[in-house]
Amino acid sequence: MTEIVISILLLMGGGLSVLGSIGIVRLPDVYGRLHAATKSATLGVISIILGVFLYFLFYHGLFVGKLLLTIVFVFLTAPVAAFMIARSAYNVKVKMWDKSIQDDLAEAEKKLKSRSK
Repeated sequence: MTEIVISILLLMGGGLSVLGSIGIVRLPDVYGRLHAATKSATLGVISIILGVFLYFLFYHGLFVGKLLLTIVFVFLTAPVAAFMIARSAYNVKVKMWDKSIQDDLAEAEKKLKSRSK
């Protein structure tokens, strides 16, 4: 049974990483590409690391705490890094996709400017 769970985690992680790679290639703008890279690749990496952790725990009897710390580190830092990259791209006026219909950050900045006056 543990073999099945570990195999599912590894295959799911690999599949999510492949989907993230496809999203990076296929999506039209930097914001969509960043979203694809962050969401799917992060979940893919976490699934793979969790599968490796379970493998060592059940088959070798080793509790590898570094793998759990790696999961926590990736889970906390990847979204923050993606947010900072997206915000930097927005601040240097990287254009959104032509068919984008909503720009929430522009609306928030207008409200902020009107409050400061």
